Amino acid sequence: ALCWVHAERLLQKLMPKVPQQAKKLERIRDQVWALYRDLKHWKLTPTEAERLILAKRFDDIFGQRSGYKDLDQLLVRLHRRKNELLMVLERPEIPLHTNASENDLRACVTKRRISGGTMSADGREARDVMLGLMKTCQKLGISFFTYLGDRLGLNQPAGRIPFLPELVVVRPA
Repeated sequence: ALCWVHAERLLQKLMPKVPQQAKKLERIRDQVWALYRDLKHWKLTPTEAERLILAKRFDDIFGQRSGYKDLDQLLVRLHRRKNELLMVLERPEIPLHTNASENDLRACVTKRRISGGTMSADGREARDVMLGLMKTCQKLGISFFTYLGDRLGLNQPAGRIPFLPELVVVRPA
């Protein structure tokens, strides 16, 4: 599935030259955000009838032509990605945006920018394992340092925090 936030960001980057183009762009962006809002609502209680209506609205929005060349080209481009943007209509459990995935990667990118990366493949692997462990602990609501201390036997009594695979399995979705 494609990220709706990134798709709309392409519209946001357009630079209209005249007020009429700006109005057309704003109208279409409003329609896109309204569709996004309705897709989020549909995910809560999906119905077949509403699914068909949302798919038709997608075609209506991305199939229209405004006379603003750059906007029209972008609408055609996004319409070609209909299946990926509307994957949620087939699988309501998938997210409409990739912000969670991007947030998971942000720590790795920040660390790499600050430190300039690692000197070896082993260093990269160690960094990735620790950052992954830290993010998993954060998502599960447990202290990374307490978890790490427990695994290393530094906590008394040791073994009070279950192993992460056990926590991930029992955590409600």
